[in-house]
Formats: sequence, C-alpha cells, structure tokens
Amino acid sequence: MSGPLKLIIFDVDGTLVDSQNDIVAAMSHAFCKADLVAPSKSQVLSIVGLSLDHAMRTLAPYAHAETHVEMVEWYKEAYTQLRSQSGAAQSSPLYPGALRVLKELQNWPETLLGIATGKSRRGLDKLMQAHDLYQYFINTQVSDHHPSKPHPAMLLAALEETGVEAEHAVMIGDTSFDMDMAKAAGIRAIGVTWGYHSVEKLHAADTVIDRFDDLTNALEHLMGNFK
Repeated sequence: MSGPLKLIIFDVDGTLVDSQNDIVAAMSHAFCKADLVAPSKSQVLSIVGLSLDHAMRTLAPYAHAETHVEMVEWYKEAYTQLRSQSGAAQSSPLYPGALRVLKELQNWPETLLGIATGKSRRGLDKLMQAHDLYQYFINTQVSDHHPSKPHPAMLLAALEETGVEAEHAVMIGDTSFDMDMAKAAGIRAIGVTWGYHSVEKLHAADTVIDRFDDLTNALEHLMGNFK
C-alpha cells in the first residue's frame, strides 16, 4: 500500500436513502395501536437514527416500558408491510448522486466503505439487497449489536474490524446523532443537509455539504491526500 488504510462510513436513512414516508407512517401506526396521539412528522424525523427502543422512549416518555416494547414490534410490522407493498427500492429510494459517488469511492486506493445505521440487520439486508449495495461496503454495523447512536460502539467496532485508525476514518450522516457519535469515537464527520436534521443541528460536523455530488471534494479537503 502507498498509504494508510482509510475508512468512509455512511449512515443510511436520510443519508443514502430517503425512507421518511414509511418511517412516519409506521410510527403513526405504532402510536395508534398503543392508543396514543401520534407525533408530528418533524418529531418523528427528529429521532431517525436512534435505535427503535430509544426512539419510542424519546417520543413517548409517558408510556410504560411494556408499551414501548409493543410499539417497537408494531412499528416493525407496519414498516415491513409498507415496504412489501412497493418494494424496498421504491419505498426507500437512493438520493440523487448516491450511486455514482459510491462507485467512485469504491475505486479510491487504500479506501474501504462501511455503514453505521440504527436499522436492524434484517432491515438493512432488505434495503441493501433491493439496491444491490453490498458490493460497495466491506463493513456494516447495525442496531442489533450496539447501543443506540450517539454511543460510539458502532464506529469503534468498524475501526477494530477493518484495522483502520480513527484519524484515517470519516463518518457521513444527516443527524446530530451521527456527528456526536463520530466525535465520541475520535472520527471526523461530514454532515449532509438533504436528510432529516436541520443544518443547525449538525454543528459538530467538520464540514457540511448540500449535494451528494459535493461529497468527494469534501472528503479530499477533509482528509488531505485521501486517494
């Protein structure tokens, strides 16, 4: 190798794909089943990225713990049904420019691509298979095996499994949870504005971009001689 191994880690919902319609609908279903007033769209999108159990506690802090457990299952059932109606590729489409950029980054020397998501392994598998994305990613971290973001466990595991030093890794995400997780792991972060958190919430990012087509330039600037 001509340089140190590097790792670029992507969030999924709100960063690679836009799944907000199904997320909001599934959350409304879970609250309805619990006989609770459903949160607004903005409230639901504010918790995207958290593990489901954490999300339910955040959105319904007044509900019993047993109810939170049931709501997680009701959410999963509704989300699965919504996805099956139109297919994962249609219900969670890739953002414009995403595929082109992934193909470009895949060809960068000494560079690996990874994922750190609040999705379950089952949910991520369905989505990745629908878009044929696993060919681009060597490492994927999901909520099944880690504490919820912004705990750094996902990123620390990704570094350990790939053998990459934190100083040679970068996290790309659309939420404050992603940015705070990266900082906690000692990893630099790029915030994206096309997702679910406002740019004001991305203050912990090293840099913020507005289009997928800006990502490669941002990475080169942030990481120096990255390629």
